[in-house]
Amino acid sequence: MISITNLSLCSFNSRTLFTMVTVPVLVIFLCSIKHVVMLEAEWRNTRIPAVLPHDTVTLEKAHFQGRAKLEVTSPCELECHKRAPLPTYEDLKEYLSYETLYSNGSRTLTNVDIYSFNAVDLVNKQHYSNGRRTKRQVFGLDGRFSILAKNFLLSYPFSTSVKISTGCTGTLVAEKHVLTAAHCIHDGKNYVKGAQRMKVGFFKQKQKATNQTNLLFPEKPRLHWIRVKRTHVPKGWIKGSANEIGMDYDYALLELKKRHKKPFMKIGVTPPRGRMPGGRIHFSGFDNDRPGDLVYRFCLVKDETYDLLYQHCDAQPGASGSGVYIRMWKRQSRKWERKVIGIFSGHQWVDKNGVQQDYNVAVRITPLKYAQICFWIKGNYVDCRDG
Repeated sequence: MISITNLSLCSFNSRTLFTMVTVPVLVIFLCSIKHVVMLEAEWRNTRIPAVLPHDTVTLEKAHFQGRAKLEVTSPCELECHKRAPLPTYEDLKEYLSYETLYSNGSRTLTNVDIYSFNAVDLVNKQHYSNGRRTKRQVFGLDGRFSILAKNFLLSYPFSTSVKISTGCTGTLVAEKHVLTAAHCIHDGKNYVKGAQRMKVGFFKQKQKATNQTNLLFPEKPRLHWIRVKRTHVPKGWIKGSANEIGMDYDYALLELKKRHKKPFMKIGVTPPRGRMPGGRIHFSGFDNDRPGDLVYRFCLVKDETYDLLYQHCDAQPGASGSGVYIRMWKRQSRKWERKVIGIFSGHQWVDKNGVQQDYNVAVRITPLKYAQICFWIKGNYVDCRDG
């Protein structure tokens, strides 16, 4: 039995109920369900700690001897992560300290302090819900879609995806900032070749007209490039790309030399997969097997740890660094809003009992990571309280 109170959620009143006798019960039911879904798929306020600089020291110039690896190797798989001991306060300060690389090759190390962080948030780190993982970069039938129409490529949210000159993908998250994967810039020991003169590629708004028009195979839009001014990489990645903790910190922020003047997608704290609409995530990237194409996909999140999302998204090298996003209702503005809630780390090989297995993994934006990335963007803590 559906009460009149429930019907009022869908703008029905008692008079409407008794006069509109022809309205199908199904419509009323679906209308009620809509509001239940909106309450579940809603951006919620998250208590954000403060990750603030303590001191900064100058390091020797970078050597740029590393090779950009589009596949990440780790000896620690999902169950290994769940069994790992919780990081201490000192561990977290070390992992969230960061290197800054400048375009002239100079670099600095900034040590941080953490404030207003509740260690209880880590207690359930090993107890995130389990799910069965599926192997391979492409799972069964290929579920990727190449975005070929220019009007879609230049429209939000696809226009927020950009090409990184080292071979990866990034996402516009502010007027001058691009979020990507750390392994696209640093191999854990050295900055990769090309990182010093790194550029970010955007699809051109206008292109020269050609006499040839092919509706079946339209001409692919060209890219224009903007140089990177500086790059931030967390020490958690630099310290441990070859050990258990490395993949948890596979993210980096690029600051461009000038504003890109395009719409961008804000970052947000990753909700538990049970609160993601349909349990799905979305992202677009420049997969190597489809040269020149921007490739979109969406898929179910099958498992998670405190720092990682294990999912079924079909992907190939080149999509690494893509911003993983979801769309939920924001009550304050009364509208649906997309936010980047993770970074696609890519196709990761795992050595389990001497047998190599592979998974597609994304790095979650936890409250601590949100505080750090937001500080890199804003330069202050005051503007970083809304996760």
